[in-house]
Amino acid sequence: MTAQEMPEQAAPSRSREPRDTRGKLIRAAEQLFAARGIDGVSLSEIKRAAGQRNAMALQYHFGDRAGLLRAILDKHLPAVDARREVLLQQYEDSGTADLRSLAAALVLPAAAKLADPDGGREFLQIVAELLNRPEALVEVVVTKGSSIFAWRRLVEPLLATESTTVLHTRFTAMRFCHAELAARAAARPRRDDRLFTSRLVDLVTALLATPVSEQTARLLHERGPKGRTRQQASTR
Repeated sequence: MTAQEMPEQAAPSRSREPRDTRGKLIRAAEQLFAARGIDGVSLSEIKRAAGQRNAMALQYHFGDRAGLLRAILDKHLPAVDARREVLLQQYEDSGTADLRSLAAALVLPAAAKLADPDGGREFLQIVAELLNRPEALVEVVVTKGSSIFAWRRLVEPLLATESTTVLHTRFTAMRFCHAELAARAAARPRRDDRLFTSRLVDLVTALLATPVSEQTARLLHERGPKGRTRQQASTR
């Protein structure tokens, strides 16, 4: 090795260092957020778990906890959206109204993360927490350009009117779907998730197809417009 060669070989190692640090912080945060909850872990713990001695490393790369959470979601959501967009395009091309196909378009892209060794299972647990909080952080998961908007548009004509305008059955289906996926992700990995995933599609289909009962319709009528507004705010 000559003196001229040495700087050229050293440079890639230095240039990779910030990227490696960022990746280590994301991976540590995925694991800790999934295990203990997004608010149950300090940023100092994440830095230690990532092996970072620099006190400002996390702030430098992400700014704060919200920025770190955004980085985790940005790592995984593009693949989920891409899979869902393919399924939705296939649905539209078929020209057939099929609620189970739309249920599958909700479930399958996220379920694929069960087989992702690079934080996929942790991602599912984090998303489930965001959607199933008392005040769900939907806007954190469903950002501008999300495939969920196209999914909602396509599934709406197949649901009872009250299901979309007041009861927000689509959001309930999303919460249920991700809660089940999170439970699966938190358990020990299985050799095959196909049966679980197929049954989850069945259950989401049934949830979406559930009619509004006479009793529920009567209670909605009794609440009147103001009551419906409150119901809408509470169920999204």
